[in-house]
Amino acid sequence: MRESSLRICTSSNLSIVEFHKGMKINDLDLRRWKEYDEILTDSLWIFDRRERGLTRSGEYHGNFIPQIPRQAILRYTRKDEWVIDPFAGSGTTLIEAKILGRNSVGIELKKENVKKIEELLSKTPGEGRHFVVHGDSMDPETFNLPYKCFQLAILHPPYWKAIRFSEDPRDMSNLPDLQTFLEGFSKVLDNTLRVLDNGRFLVLVIGDIYDDGEVIPLGFLTMDIVIKRGLKLKGIVVKNIEENRGKRNKISLWRYRALKNGIFIFKHEYVIFFKK
Repeated sequence: MRESSLRICTSSNLSIVEFHKGMKINDLDLRRWKEYDEILTDSLWIFDRRERGLTRSGEYHGNFIPQIPRQAILRYTRKDEWVIDPFAGSGTTLIEAKILGRNSVGIELKKENVKKIEELLSKTPGEGRHFVVHGDSMDPETFNLPYKCFQLAILHPPYWKAIRFSEDPRDMSNLPDLQTFLEGFSKVLDNTLRVLDNGRFLVLVIGDIYDDGEVIPLGFLTMDIVIKRGLKLKGIVVKNIEENRGKRNKISLWRYRALKNGIFIFKHEYVIFFKK
């Protein structure tokens, strides 16, 4: 699908031509660029710990660290703009959006998660509005949303069967094979692109997995799908995973398995940036 064939949202009062002439996509003042120490511009992100405090939590197995959506939101949105996360999980993206004064919509398949996200957001400081939708992001009908156009999309899909998140057959972590998983990802991507403003950014957060001793390069495979939709690849960031929840207190065991099976221990995720 070429970029020109994608639906163009019209949430801004500016025309698309005016947008491409220089509309800002963040609140950074480049005259003060030396002051933005928090914003990362290198392609290797190494964090010594998960950001905590406020309503942030690392208890949900498989959620990503708050620093990832925070970096994306600061870099590619302005205050009061809208962020969409079709894999809301424990609400990390929505929490960071509210803290930073952005509005957000999260879509989540697990109904119990929706309730937890709403509870967390009710306690989260910030001015951003939010909607949490219970539904399947592979279904186009789920995207009949209370707000129709977004300025940033953040996708953190399941890494296929690495973690089983539910018993629901619609859950992408339960899809029977790699091809079906990639087809499911494609459906979510196409639904998301229909509500993403032209000229704005989509961020894909994903890692690779092992299956029967073989690397399944989910990062490269999903990146290729996005590129084939006509989006421009703007950056590939490698983020370390140091003692994530699955490896906590098991460093020696994982090292033994690596030596025994001739494999390498994953310590990375990809944070891939695209422009529609």
